[in-house]
Amino acid sequence: MKTLWIGIFVLVLLWSGIHPKDYFTWFLEVLPAVIGAFVLAITYRRFPLTPLVYILILLHCMVLMVGGHYTYAEVPLFDSFRNWFGFERNNYDKVGHFVQGFVPAMIAREIILRKRIVHGMAWVNFFIVCICLALSAFYELIEWSVAVMSGESAEAFLGTQGYVWDTQSDMGLALLGAIAALLLLSKAHNRSLAAKRYV
Repeated sequence: MKTLWIGIFVLVLLWSGIHPKDYFTWFLEVLPAVIGAFVLAITYRRFPLTPLVYILILLHCMVLMVGGHYTYAEVPLFDSFRNWFGFERNNYDKVGHFVQGFVPAMIAREIILRKRIVHGMAWVNFFIVCICLALSAFYELIEWSVAVMSGESAEAFLGTQGYVWDTQSDMGLALLGAIAALLLLSKAHNRSLAAKRYV
């Protein structure tokens, strides 16, 4: 699985870097995926994750790379969705922010359960949601700081598309993603943890 994971990651990364819409935006968007892959590489032997979480992380990286290639406001499939359904904007960035809650929720769940940081599932779920909201808010602060430092060149990175409530809706979707992950994947994650004898 490790070789397949690396192969897919590298292929999608290379594809995303071939004539992207804007190289500065591409760099900003794929940087978290590259940092994440580096962290996984250095922690692989000491703290390997479950296959489920590795797959989710890869999917998250692919979402980032697609957004980096086209910019989040111009992903062609979501332009088609905009035309078909009469949306006012390209909503690929909303998928990205939903995933920004969905995947980190499962990463946080794995670490909390395996390290036994919090006891009681209600508290585990509460802290997972809090962690995901904190990460989402931190990312919005990064976007804001890049915009301040870069001026107009950061417009594609922000991807607000003129929507005044973009920041709040981004965080709301991350919250929704975290809750959805806990509701949909907790049982499968428990089985994956048990199969690896991690808990």
